[in-house]
Amino acid sequence: MKKIGKKKTIALIAHDNMKDEMLNWARKNKNILEKHNLIGTGTTASIISNRLDIEVKKLKSGPYGGDLQIGSLISDDKIDIVIFFFDPLTAQPHDPDVKALLRVATLYDIPIAINRSTAEFILLSDFMDEEFERKSIDQKQLAQKRVKEFEDIK
Repeated sequence: MKKIGKKKTIALIAHDNMKDEMLNWARKNKNILEKHNLIGTGTTASIISNRLDIEVKKLKSGPYGGDLQIGSLISDDKIDIVIFFFDPLTAQPHDPDVKALLRVATLYDIPIAINRSTAEFILLSDFMDEEFERKSIDQKQLAQKRVKEFEDIK
């Protein structure tokens, strides 16, 4: 099990058509968000940081690798929650990156909101102010299992 502390690291991501929705949501929840460490992709991080005057660590824009950076941070146990307002009606050139991010968040048992309602449920949860144990991956055990499976094939 992996312990998530009282102060969470929250990734904020929004596709272009959803940036206003993300900004409005973040404005409404500023008092909660500013208690935690925030990290975001490109423009989303800049908009929230500049308009709400709260610190958001800025990564690359999603299509330029930002989604992959978030996924990498998840696999390094450096992200506790993902809030991702994606546009379900517009094709995205980096769709494979988005799917990879969703896959890694699921694999590492990271709470992930893909719409405003779920984001509200997560932020207003009692778990936001306390520690939480999530399932973690035992990389050593996984590697040993794969080596054994490979050896069994021979």
